[in-house]
Amino acid sequence: MLCTPVPVHHAPRSGLLDSSPASVAPQAQGCAPQAWQERLETLLSSGVGAGADLVEIFLERNDELSLLAEQDRVTSVNPSIGRGAGIRVFKGQRDGFVSTNDLSDRGLMAALEQALAMLGLGRSTQPSGWQGLAGLDDHGRGKEHWLQSCPAAQDIADRLLRGTAAVERHGQHLQAYRASYSRDVQQVLVAASDGTYGHDIRLHQSLGLNLLAADGDHRTSVARRYGRSDDPAFLAEWDEETSALDLCESGRRMLHADFVEAGTYPVVLANRFGGVIFHEACGHLLETTQLERGTTPFAGKLGQLIAHPSLTAIDEGLSANSFGSLSMDDEGMPPQRTTLIQDGVLQCFLSDRAGEMRTGHPRTGSGRRQSHAFAAASRMRNTFIAAGPHSIAEVMGSIDNGLYCKRMGGGSVGPTGQFNFSVEEAYLIEDGALREDKPVKGATLIGDAVSVMPKISMCASDMELASGFCGSVSGSIYVTVGQPHIKVDSITVGGR
Repeated sequence: MLCTPVPVHHAPRSGLLDSSPASVAPQAQGCAPQAWQERLETLLSSGVGAGADLVEIFLERNDELSLLAEQDRVTSVNPSIGRGAGIRVFKGQRDGFVSTNDLSDRGLMAALEQALAMLGLGRSTQPSGWQGLAGLDDHGRGKEHWLQSCPAAQDIADRLLRGTAAVERHGQHLQAYRASYSRDVQQVLVAASDGTYGHDIRLHQSLGLNLLAADGDHRTSVARRYGRSDDPAFLAEWDEETSALDLCESGRRMLHADFVEAGTYPVVLANRFGGVIFHEACGHLLETTQLERGTTPFAGKLGQLIAHPSLTAIDEGLSANSFGSLSMDDEGMPPQRTTLIQDGVLQCFLSDRAGEMRTGHPRTGSGRRQSHAFAAASRMRNTFIAAGPHSIAEVMGSIDNGLYCKRMGGGSVGPTGQFNFSVEEAYLIEDGALREDKPVKGATLIGDAVSVMPKISMCASDMELASGFCGSVSGSIYVTVGQPHIKVDSITVGGR
């Protein structure tokens, strides 16, 4: 039986867009473009006058909220509000970056001067001849209500407790179970001395549900994560009963499952979050960040076969409500659809402003950062293996003895694509048939991108996306991974 939760108190919320008059201290203002253009132009002109090839300013204001419910009570409520600016200066193929929370004229100019000094440039008092910003590319219109339309903390707490109650009803041998929620509303303003001037408001929400079950020596933990962008109604539309049933069924199947035998054999990776392996093991190697570091084995391979001819891979920022979708990237460039691999042949690298300057690969709208505290870098958005011509039955039927990886867990990836990923839920494949009566646990997939990519020989037609988070040089960002069911002809499986 659920205890009545202690009411969650929260301060009244205000919109991100600040309509304060210009007489208000600059550091108290939001990122409203009308309050910033003149100040930004002064900074950009000063940087150009000092001899910089390009100056870029990224302004941010964000409002975050996260809650955690464990069993029958809410144990954590964490609100957070922040703002700041990141200033980046380019000269040749070098750049200097400084971030600050001091948004006064003096604070911003001090940050600019520090960035210039990194390149041996000093502020000039002479007119720069710079012509000013182009017209504003405003993607924030119509989004001003998003923060007010998101659920309040008490409503979130109530929904999370309904979720944990559903897990309690449907679960077996439960030791612990919890539900979590996070919301991030971010307002950004990007200006650069090449005339770039863009504004946007972004909303990301995610839900998590997980359990730990134990019966004697048998233990298992399973989890689900759901996410959506640009939709204040996300939580209201969540079906906690269906989510709890799905979670508890996985827990029931895996609790008494046998441990998988170690070996090398064919596997089928499920759609949706199965795409995390491609994202981690291969996708990062196709970012110009890796080219700059000299750590990608795919350098110099444009136009060459690097994967099985059955494989086509895409990165894009356009899919509605997907975590990696953007109205503009964090350098003010519109998103686009980028074909990374076509029929096994490497077509393109993901590139940001610095990547284009240093490697020559054209920008792809992939300049991304966690916040103003990070310089943008080439990062993935919605990255997936494209659908193929096969049915799931055909993919399964091509394997005599193998492993079906229904749900992936965590893992690690080395700098040149070596990976190991745990499998949260798996089943044997025997004589071309999926044996749902033979679940196995303890599997770990081990390999590297160069050797595994040519072995992805079949792709089904059921491509789907799944929301996630990605950490790299420019911080933790929202991304989407995906794929259809795919067959890997052989891979090392760690087990017992």
